[in-house]
Amino acid sequence: MDGNNVMKGGCPVMHGGNTEIGNHPTKWWPKTLNVDILHQHDARANPMDPDYNHRDAVKTLDFQGVWDEVDKLLTDSQVWWPADWGHYGGLFIRLSWHAAGSYRLGDGRGGAGTGNIRFEPLNSWPDNASLDKARRILWPVKKKYGNALSWADLLVLAGTVAYSNMGLKTYGFAFGRKDIWGPEIDINWGNDSEILAPTNERVTDVEDATSMYNPLAASHMGLIYVNPEGVNGNPDPAETAKYVRMTFARMAMDDVETAALTVGGHTVGKCHGGLAPDEVGPAPAGADIVNAGFGWSDPGFNGKANTAHTSGLEGAWTTNPTKWDNGYLNLLFKYEWEAVKSRAGAWQWEPIDIAEEDKVPDATDPSIKHNPLMTDADMAMKVDPIYREICEKFHKDPDYLSETFAKAWFKLTHRDMGPKANYYGPFVPQEDLIWQDPVPAGSTDYDVDAVKAKIADSGLSAAEMIATAWDSARTYRGSDMRGGANGARIRLAPQKDWAGNEPERLAKVLGILEPIAADAGASVADVIVLAGNVGVEQAIKAAGQSVPVPFAPGRGDATDAQTDADSFSVLEPVADGFRNWEKQNFDTPAEELLLDRAQLLGLTGAEMTALVGGLRMLGVNYGGSKHGVFTQREGQLTTDFFQTITDMDYKWVPVEDDGTYQLQDRTTGEVKYTATRADLVFGSNSILRAFAEVYAQDDNEAKFVRDFVAAWTKVMNADRFDLVA
Repeated sequence: MDGNNVMKGGCPVMHGGNTEIGNHPTKWWPKTLNVDILHQHDARANPMDPDYNHRDAVKTLDFQGVWDEVDKLLTDSQVWWPADWGHYGGLFIRLSWHAAGSYRLGDGRGGAGTGNIRFEPLNSWPDNASLDKARRILWPVKKKYGNALSWADLLVLAGTVAYSNMGLKTYGFAFGRKDIWGPEIDINWGNDSEILAPTNERVTDVEDATSMYNPLAASHMGLIYVNPEGVNGNPDPAETAKYVRMTFARMAMDDVETAALTVGGHTVGKCHGGLAPDEVGPAPAGADIVNAGFGWSDPGFNGKANTAHTSGLEGAWTTNPTKWDNGYLNLLFKYEWEAVKSRAGAWQWEPIDIAEEDKVPDATDPSIKHNPLMTDADMAMKVDPIYREICEKFHKDPDYLSETFAKAWFKLTHRDMGPKANYYGPFVPQEDLIWQDPVPAGSTDYDVDAVKAKIADSGLSAAEMIATAWDSARTYRGSDMRGGANGARIRLAPQKDWAGNEPERLAKVLGILEPIAADAGASVADVIVLAGNVGVEQAIKAAGQSVPVPFAPGRGDATDAQTDADSFSVLEPVADGFRNWEKQNFDTPAEELLLDRAQLLGLTGAEMTALVGGLRMLGVNYGGSKHGVFTQREGQLTTDFFQTITDMDYKWVPVEDDGTYQLQDRTTGEVKYTATRADLVFGSNSILRAFAEVYAQDDNEAKFVRDFVAAWTKVMNADRFDLVA
């Protein structure tokens, strides 16, 4: 190509090209299903060696050495970012808190389990201002311990060590979190028009905090919890209390845990309001390259801790901000407080007529004293009658506060790690906590083949067995590693009564499988999965092939006492495109609901495609629906679904006001099949159609069966953390 023919501007490079989110196809064609979330953390984005296994690596870590190194850093104040009172405790605690605090119970997404705060949008949220500095302070520890120490672990460890250093008897700590290497694009942080948009953009009624759109929890885009200045920036502790209660409840915290976390979180450290927010530089994602990845440049910062800017609020909550004590509650209840503006113009609460001995030493010059502060959320602990009663008990019994906070902190920072099988290190507490969804160990000492034979002779149909196994396993969420077939909680409340589990059919199947399990000495959890495998193998044989379905015994059976029914209610599927079912008609298209379920299950696009097409052929649609059952050989694991969806002899015709479609013969107009959007997307979306075409090819019938079996086994074993090296 002649260089003189290059377009004006002189550079043939695409200037951002596909690296810009704005050039994603969905920008130009917003109805296109974006399947990128199924491949967001694939091997191409991971810099580690292909055979690297973090579980193996973390076992080699010098756990006490890491703890000690972080402890030393706490008082190693850096010239480029000096510590308040020469101690980074408050900064490290805020780092851990905000790394963990993005978790929400509704879909299990967010949280500290992946180290996602290193990436956008969290890295550049205004609520996370200056935490970019905290991570750089920790870099020498990460550098020294390398691959065995994940950022995800280090970010949470930092705050735990800080609390221990300042006098709290911590409850414990577990290593084992595995880093990701890019943003979690599957997380819906909200559709707000801008960062820190008014609360009314994410609630249907500002007066009713519980009307916030699920699964959101924070009151504004860009905040972890609530606006510290009050709802929409208007000081009103009674109103703020409603949002505090809502957002913590959506993080699986009750009122006692919420109060403990608020009190304990603000017993140490301080807020920073060095100058007005509009004078601060842009967040890391918008900063100049010379900022070396830092954001929020502060022209008023002169290298002293007392001139730093973060939130705009200014001051500490207690007289001794580097010690774990009862100072927060002493001051909260001792004084009356009034709303005032900080030097940066932010609303905060300060005490009226405070004694000199209760004032706070300046973060740089201890000879200078300042008023303590409270945020609107802090004042909610005094104004709200429920929170006040709890805090009064904490005030009278500091040991009770310490114990309650230590457990709540552990829950906050470990909530998305799943069961204790994922915990490593000498600081792991021995106690089993109900929010860890404990499952007793299951037996492997039984004759699997004999159990399979009894299942095959039980009179259950393949479809009944497959549907039950699928329903048991599909609750798994890779986001927080909850749910799944292990524990057989499908036989317990609330799961046994979920509409999507077809309670009548479920009761029939369990009534047959439970005695088989008891006679064999196997868990019901194992027998449910094994029955699904038997059904799949029968369908494979009926199709003229022979492929065994792998099975690993050892699942246990959870009890009602080990199951927090309220907590498990959020795992209830409201739609399952794999079984072509929706609990109600949703505004969200069926194919997007299917994609969300597939992502939580950890499936790739090809795995999702194989499973949907295969399950349609096996006749396991909810209620026996024939939508998407594109075959005359129902019950056989064939490629008929893919052959039909790619066959141009059919035209697709919507059924008026029904949300379903007909596949009509183009020549005769005869209706051959019916379908939903969760079926047709595999013929309409360019990526999914490409997968479907692979399985529709004449030479790939055997490949399809192998791929289906592999994907099926992946789902059945998704929560078998004991099988991972």
